[in-house]
Amino acid sequence: MGFEAGALTMAKHGRLVWNGSKSAEENASRKLPQLARTYFRAGRALFAAESTPESLHKFRLKSKRFRYTLELFQPCYGPGLEERLKLLRNIQDLLGEINDCVTTRKLVAQNQPAVSKFLERRMAVKKRALRSYWFQTFAAAGQENWWANYLARFVRKPGRAT
Repeated sequence: MGFEAGALTMAKHGRLVWNGSKSAEENASRKLPQLARTYFRAGRALFAAESTPESLHKFRLKSKRFRYTLELFQPCYGPGLEERLKLLRNIQDLLGEINDCVTTRKLVAQNQPAVSKFLERRMAVKKRALRSYWFQTFAAAGQENWWANYLARFVRKPGRAT
C-alpha cells in the first residue's frame, strides 16, 4: 500500500503511533486490534451507566472515527471487514436516530409539547434498541475477540492486489 497512516487518531486522548518503516498492512495488524478493543471498552462504559444524550453523542463520534479508520484500511483486508463494518453501521444508525431526536426536541420543545413528547418516546425506544443490539449482536459473547483476531490475523500480505 502506498499511503501514509502516521496521523490517524481514534480518540481525543489516544493517538495511533505507526511505525514508518512498516507497511500499512503491518501497521494495521498491529494497531487496529487495539483500536477495536478500545472501542468495545468505550461501549461497555457507556452501557454500564445511565446513558445521557451527551454520552451517546460522544460514543456516536467514537463510532464514526472507528468506522472511518477501518474503512481507510479496507484495502488491507478481505471481505470479512465489510461484514464487521455493517455491524458498526447499525450502531451508528441507531446512535444517529437518537441524536436526531435529541436535536429536533431541542428545536421544538417549547413550542410543540406533543411533538416533544413523541420525540422523547421515540428516543427511549431507540435507546432500548441500541442497548439490545449492543448486547445481543455487536458485543455478544466472543465478538470483541472476533473483531480483534480478524484485524490482527487476516490482513492481506503487503503489495497484494485487492
